[in-house]
Amino acid sequence: MLRTVTYPFGGVRAGSQPSQPVPRATRLPLAGCAVAGPVFLGAGIAQGLARNGFDFTRHAISQLALGDPGWIQTVNFLLAGALLGAGAIGLRRLLRGGAGAGATWGPALIGVFGASFLAAAAFPADAGAGFPAGAPDAVSLSPHGAAHMLGGMVGYLALCAAFLVLAGPLAARGHRGWAVASRLVPLGILAGFAGSAATVLAFTAGAGLGLVWLAAVTVRLLADAAEDQARIES
Repeated sequence: MLRTVTYPFGGVRAGSQPSQPVPRATRLPLAGCAVAGPVFLGAGIAQGLARNGFDFTRHAISQLALGDPGWIQTVNFLLAGALLGAGAIGLRRLLRGGAGAGATWGPALIGVFGASFLAAAAFPADAGAGFPAGAPDAVSLSPHGAAHMLGGMVGYLALCAAFLVLAGPLAARGHRGWAVASRLVPLGILAGFAGSAATVLAFTAGAGLGLVWLAAVTVRLLADAAEDQARIES
């Protein structure tokens, strides 16, 4: 007879039977974190390739919100923010009752990260480096440009912190390699941001790394939830 053992985020170790199923109302919102990054990056790359004068080595994806077609990137920010917000709610439900900082702070920090995308939509970046075509470079940060940068900085610092605290639940589940990676990825994100002085592409790579790893961690948690559900139904 299998022994019931409950672990952080409602999961169990191999060989144990989960104490309760993970409801659909938890899994569906959590999927927001899994798709937010790929959708945001895919839409941004597609726009960057299509927009006249846009250069990934000189311009940030945020600047795609400028100019006549900029509404597309604004919608992209809003969609990512909404998906991440839903994902934070799903993560809170999944980790509810778990011990440690991951259960308490992980969802809140992902929520802050999602809010930073909504702020980016509300406060567009400044023009610069010849984009949009014909727009003069900003000689100093505008109020909305400063708000955009501040929101992004706070958001990505929150994401880095979220990876650090989520390493605990991942390790408790038995995913030691995932836990180690979650502690290392923030270094890659910050290194990319530090390298932005040399090329904006480094900044984009650092930001993209954070979005991709968040998607990967979410898929890992969703896979665990599906395995637990299968054990209950078998």
